[in-house]
Amino acid sequence: MTGTTSEPTPTGRLVPTPTGYDLILTRTYRAPVDDVWASVTEPERTARWFGPWRGEAAPGRTIEAQMAFEESAPWMPMRIEACEPPHRLAVTTEDEAGVWSLELLLAETDGTTELRLVHHLTSTEDLGSTGPGWEYYLDMLTAARTDGPRPDFDDYYPAQKAYFESLA
Repeated sequence: MTGTTSEPTPTGRLVPTPTGYDLILTRTYRAPVDDVWASVTEPERTARWFGPWRGEAAPGRTIEAQMAFEESAPWMPMRIEACEPPHRLAVTTEDEAGVWSLELLLAETDGTTELRLVHHLTSTEDLGSTGPGWEYYLDMLTAARTDGPRPDFDDYYPAQKAYFESLA
């Protein structure tokens, strides 16, 4: 099942930092933090919304993650900068688009877990395509967690491009 009756609403916000900007996207789940952590770190669960990964996962080590929902489903190296279960995962990856520095921050309150994806940016140059991509992937995570229908990327891009460009 693809497509939705209404276009998803972008949630990202841009925060200036001493070295550039943080693009921050948030999702909330009625689930314990350990369960949400497993959704973003266990290869059989990441495969459902992003792609599987392989290798020895530990801070300072590099794994390979597959972008299973991209054209040609490429594998990319992903260096684990920090891993503090079940609250913080920081990774750096590099591809033709450049170096991407990402953090997942999780916090649980009364059985509800907030997940914040923080993309540390040095410029806002590609915000119009990067932002919709993260909205799509986080909604893929939500769909995987709820066994709901997968979102359709065409509902995110180019529909959300202007919103993200306006943040800059």
